[in-house]
Amino acid sequence: MNDAHVLAYYADDPTRSYQLIQWLEALEVLHAHHHVAIVVRDAEVAGIVRRRTSLPVHLVVGFPELTELYAALDAKVVLYCNNSPLNFQSLVDGRKLHVHINHGESDKQSMASNNSKAYDRVFVAGEAAVRRYLDGLLDFDASRLVRIGRPQLDLRPDRIITPSPRRTVLYAPTWEGDAEYNDYTSVDTIGPEVVRRILAIEDVRVVYKPHPKVSTSPTPAIRAGHVEILDLVAAAAAREPEAGHTSVVTGDILAVMPDCDAMVTDVSSVGLDWLYLCTDKPIVITDRHRDGDRFRDEVPVSRCADVIDESTVSGLTELLSTRLRHDELHLDRLAMRHYYFGGVQVGDSTTRFLDAVGELVRLRDQLVNAKLHGDAITA
Repeated sequence: MNDAHVLAYYADDPTRSYQLIQWLEALEVLHAHHHVAIVVRDAEVAGIVRRRTSLPVHLVVGFPELTELYAALDAKVVLYCNNSPLNFQSLVDGRKLHVHINHGESDKQSMASNNSKAYDRVFVAGEAAVRRYLDGLLDFDASRLVRIGRPQLDLRPDRIITPSPRRTVLYAPTWEGDAEYNDYTSVDTIGPEVVRRILAIEDVRVVYKPHPKVSTSPTPAIRAGHVEILDLVAAAAAREPEAGHTSVVTGDILAVMPDCDAMVTDVSSVGLDWLYLCTDKPIVITDRHRDGDRFRDEVPVSRCADVIDESTVSGLTELLSTRLRHDELHLDRLAMRHYYFGGVQVGDSTTRFLDAVGELVRLRDQLVNAKLHGDAITA
């Protein structure tokens, strides 16, 4: 088992396993160039991942077992899709290059973390992410940032809703985060009202696709909002069976987007995935904190979208009806897409990802050989 050049390391629990799962197909493509193995620290996660990929999956619960595995594998590069505290047990290994690849591209504050200083490289989507790091952190070395786009957006998953002659509006809220500063969800504030206002649009189909952690949230207000939304959609589907109103609580949201004509979402990677994949379709973003000036400054995508909050959600029916007839922000979204993702087209991100990892595999070998021979090398 000592031929794994690249390890994908995931140390969190099953409720966050979507963070790794969204990388599996890209890792399988990488495996054809540099052998990949996955390292997890939770038995349930190991089972989930093994059912989804043919890549080797190693379960190591304790730190001693982790160090033994790393010694046996002698891999060159380790990839991290989040900032779990247990990542630091992996980062102890100084004979590997450690790369943070994250699990999405969004304007949440957590996307530019001081934890990133622990990694040798940080893969980012484009200029917006670079600015996020440089503006949000002190004394951050920008040379660690590598722009690769977003490989997941090169994939075309099988559709999980059917096309409809009706205009389909997707409501895709995020979860509440781990702390107040990172809470952008609308589920517990205006979520049910968002759905009511969408349902009031003439000849519409509503699709509710929440973040995976919404349905497992321990927060009472989130649970209540989620259940109310599910009930609203189910009642509408019963009233209008021909409309196709539906809730999709599992599965890949990228498989839902192609059959939707507009989206309402919160600050999250979902909005930026829509910007990339559905640039020609309207987007509405919620502002939980009702601070327009700060929102436009910290969430650049809001400058090419309509923004709603508790004080303006009552106008959502008219707003979306107007946008579905006449989309005035298309050109603004084209420019903003370039800001977030550069000039990448479908397929480019995967190529950049493969090239960036391959370069680090070679660099690691050069660095190790230089140490063995007492040579100096500039990384």
